[in-house]
Amino acid sequence: MKDLEAIENLIGRCALKDRSAFSDLYSATSAKLFGVILRVLNNRAEAEEVLQEVYVKIWRNADRYSTGGFSPMTWLITIARNAAIDMLRKRKGTGEQMPEGLAEAMPDSAPGPESQAVQASEREKLDGCFDELEADRAQAVRGAYLDGETYADLAARFDVPLNTMRTWLRRSLLKLRECLSR
Repeated sequence: MKDLEAIENLIGRCALKDRSAFSDLYSATSAKLFGVILRVLNNRAEAEEVLQEVYVKIWRNADRYSTGGFSPMTWLITIARNAAIDMLRKRKGTGEQMPEGLAEAMPDSAPGPESQAVQASEREKLDGCFDELEADRAQAVRGAYLDGETYADLAARFDVPLNTMRTWLRRSLLKLRECLSR
């Protein structure tokens, strides 16, 4: 397999719709991705089908790959694994059985303890920032961005002109952003 920098470069070229790069990417990574898919599905024919779908997704979404410190193989393997799990779910819907032990290996989509602690801390900070806003402004922001109320509905509820409500919301969001960045 090529080194990670080369694979990253190939993904970047695929984002530019370079067919040669796509062919090289397939050659460099298909064996690994096929192995991942086959381990999940335990069915060679389905794994081959899913592999083709995976490369279609990679071709279409190569421009979404970002070099945020993650390995390009992690991105590719995630796409492959998710596609394989989707196939398992389809299989389950048709009454076919999942391979033994796979259900336990599938990740729980619920946040883990560390993630819950981080979310609680962020929520606490956000609540503190809302407390810094005037009460009516905080209610308006919550109404608009958390409850889905329209600006017109909020303007009517707080008995202010529509443009005033827009100004309230804009200034409140700026204050929240400033508070959260401290």
